[in-house]
Parts: sequence; C-alpha cells; structure tokens
Amino acid sequence: MKHRPFPHGIPDECFTRGKVPMTGAEVRAVSLSKLALNVDSIVYDIGAGTGSVTVEAALTAGAGMVYAIERKPAAQALIRENIKKFGIANSRLVTGEAPGCLSPLPAPDRVFIGGSGGNLREIIEFIDHRLDKRGRVVMNAVTVESVYNGILLLEEKGYQVGAVNVSCSRLRKTGEFHMWQAGSPVTVIWGVKEDE
Repeated sequence: MKHRPFPHGIPDECFTRGKVPMTGAEVRAVSLSKLALNVDSIVYDIGAGTGSVTVEAALTAGAGMVYAIERKPAAQALIRENIKKFGIANSRLVTGEAPGCLSPLPAPDRVFIGGSGGNLREIIEFIDHRLDKRGRVVMNAVTVESVYNGILLLEEKGYQVGAVNVSCSRLRKTGEFHMWQAGSPVTVIWGVKEDE
C-alpha cells in the first residue's frame, strides 16, 4: 500500500476475513485514536484476530514495530495474509497465548487488547511491569463483565482510565428502501500510566 487514503478505519472489506472476529472500521478508528501511537511505537496487539489493528497500527507507527499476538491457527493464517496484502514490513506474528508468549518481546509503549482468552488479569499484571512510563493500554469489551473487569484492573494498577461506548448502525439497502442495521455496542477502555 503506497499511500494511505484513510487516516484510521480502513474499510472492513479491504481485509481478508474468514470466520475470525475482526475489530470493525469504526471501532478500530476510535481504538487507534485512544492508543495515540507515536511514529516509533512498540505495540502489542493481543488477541489480534484478523490483524486489522496490527495493519493500521503498523501503518501509523512506520518506524516502530507491531507484534500481533494470536493463539488460534485460523486467525494466525489471516494475520499473515493481511500483513502480506498490505505490504507491512514492521510487524511480526507471535503465535501463542498471552501473557506467556510475551516474555521474549521488547518492552512496549502501547498495548491493544482485542481478546484476552480469559487471561485479562494475568495480561495486565505482565504488561504493567514492562510498559513504558508514558505507556497506554487500550482494550475493547463487548460484555458488561469485561467492561467492569477491564476498568477495575487498570484502576488497581494506578492507571488514569477512560472509556467510551461505541454503537454504530450501517446503512443497508433492502429492496427499494434503505434501513439502518445496528452492530453490537463495543466499549473502548483506555488506561494511561502517567499524566501526559
């Protein structure tokens, strides 16, 4: 990809999908804005799914590195395909389950958690010890319990926490008419280690 026509929120149809969950364009745009990437950021994308966040983060942090962490083989194949499709050189697929597979990686300054595999507390504990002093954590949550746990865990560690609930409806044509089709609401939670 020689140029970037979208500042954030590359259309979903540009990615190779499959049956693996993907962070949709609108939610991805909000998540990346809260991640506030630097050009040289070291990013963990935990539970990377199709790699849509990995791709966009790598395009933004062109002098940095994005590590796509994924435990499911079907998702790993899609990540590889999308990294190749977009010509991303500054990303690497890390196969395995977080936080165990994170130990060999360099310390991040940005962490995105799209899926935790039930290990959210362990992941937060691990990354809290390695995250840069001005680092940020952003996570997406679709259940009330995940929202509660995400906010609680970040606050326990002393992060300044914010959250926004993103509800999007997309226009769909039905016969002669147009209707709004609602997507599931997603809560974007972010935590900042130190006042910026």
